[in-house]
Amino acid sequence: MTKKTGAASLPLNTIMDGDCIAAMRSLPDDSIDLIFADPPYNLQLRGDLHRPDNSRVDAVDDHWDQFDSLTAYDEFTRAWLTEARRLLKPDGAIWVIGSYHNVFRLGAELQNQGFWILNDVVWRKSNPMPNFRGKRLTNAHETLIWASKSEKSKYTFNYEALKALNEGVQMRSDWVLPICTGHERLKDDSGDKAHPTQKPQSLLHRVLVGTTNPGDVVLDPFFGTGTTGAVAKMLGRDWIGIEREKAYRVVAEKRIGNIRKFDRDALEVSTSKRAEPRVPFGQLVERGLLRPGEQLVSPRGKTAKVRADGTLIGDDVRGSIHQVGAHLEGAPSCNGWTYWHFKRDGKTVPIDLLRQQIRAEMQG
Repeated sequence: MTKKTGAASLPLNTIMDGDCIAAMRSLPDDSIDLIFADPPYNLQLRGDLHRPDNSRVDAVDDHWDQFDSLTAYDEFTRAWLTEARRLLKPDGAIWVIGSYHNVFRLGAELQNQGFWILNDVVWRKSNPMPNFRGKRLTNAHETLIWASKSEKSKYTFNYEALKALNEGVQMRSDWVLPICTGHERLKDDSGDKAHPTQKPQSLLHRVLVGTTNPGDVVLDPFFGTGTTGAVAKMLGRDWIGIEREKAYRVVAEKRIGNIRKFDRDALEVSTSKRAEPRVPFGQLVERGLLRPGEQLVSPRGKTAKVRADGTLIGDDVRGSIHQVGAHLEGAPSCNGWTYWHFKRDGKTVPIDLLRQQIRAEMQG
C-alpha cells in the first residue's frame, strides 16, 4: 500500500530493506507523524560475559552495534536524526530509546538539530538482567526521550487515554514494565533469541496510544523484529519499518502477518475536553437554547441571569459564566460550564449538556 504525499508516495505497512539513512532519504519531506527509534546502543563490550556457573551470556555483540569510535557513532547519529527531522510533519514528534552508553549523546544531538524535548521517560524494568560480575549496579532501566519537531509543534498527546491506562491517575514519567520473556520473546529456528534487544509490546502500546491517533503514520528506522509495526497494526496506525538485516525482516514479516487489527470501536481512546470543538456560551443564547433573562443556579443556590450578549449578571457582579461563578464563590477561578445549571420541566440540568449537544452537531 502506498500513500500519496505531494509528488512522492509512502510505502505504508512495509519493511524497507537497506541502510536506514539511505532508506529515509528516499521518503518525502513532512510525511511522518511519529518516529520511534531504537538505534544501536554502541555498548562497547570488552570480551565475553559469563554467569557464575560459567555459561556465556547472550549479550549484544552483533556487528550492527559496533562503531570504531564515539566520533563515528556521533556522525551516524547526526545523519539519521537529520533525516528524521526532515521527514516529520511540522506537528510531528519522535521517541528515541537508549541506555547510559548512548542516550546522552542522542539527547545532545536532538537539541543541536532543533528538536524540542518534551519528556524523558525512565523505563524501569520489573525483571532486569542481573549484573553477573558484581562490579556495578544492576542496570535496571533504559531511557526514552520524547521530542517534538520544534518548540512550536502542536504535537499529539492523549493525556486522558494515558490517565485511563493508569487507573485514572495521571501518567508519570517512570514506567515499570517487564522486558521480553516467555511467549513474547521471539526465537529463531535454533531456539535462540531472534533479536537481543527486542522491546516489549507494552512499551510501544503506551507510546502509540499516548502520542498518535488512528490513521497516523509511524516510522521505525531500526525495525528489528517489528514490535513497532505489530503494535501499530493492532492500534490502527500505518507504519513503515526500515531494517537491513534479512533475518530480522523475515521474523518481523511473519510476526506482523499474524497480527489482527483491533475493531474500530476498540481503537477509540479517552480524549481531553480541551481537544473538543470550542463552544462560546453566547452561542447557547444565539440559538435559543437559553433565553435572555433566564435564571441560572449554582449547586449551592447562588443565582445569576443570562444577558443577550452571553454574559451573566448577579446582584453585584457581571461578566462571563466563569468570572461570575468565581466571584460568587470567592475563588480565583471557576469552570462555569459545570458550575451553572438551568431548570427544564422541574429538573435542574447543567448547562454543559447544551454545549455537548452543539458539539455533537458540529462533529456530525
